[in-house]
Amino acid sequence: MRTLRLVRFNDAVYRVLCDRGEHVGNLKWIAGVWKFKAIGHDAEGRVIPGGGPLTDRHDTVFTAPDERDLCVRLLGQ
Repeated sequence: MRTLRLVRFNDAVYRVLCDRGEHVGNLKWIAGVWKFKAIGHDAEGRVIPGGGPLTDRHDTVFTAPDERDLCVRLLGQ
């Protein structure tokens, strides 16, 4: 995974997609802060909350939905 992209879902949620287009998490407005919520999928395609390739970054807090900051903080770039 080399980059992440934000796709607005609504005013309080952005989907986080990797460079392959896979949905790897959400950026959610929760209690006055933006939090990254990692997700994964099992073999049948069911969502695994807190799972996936960015599970170790689950609950990372952000000040705003910003793709550059997301890549730096979640991918170390």
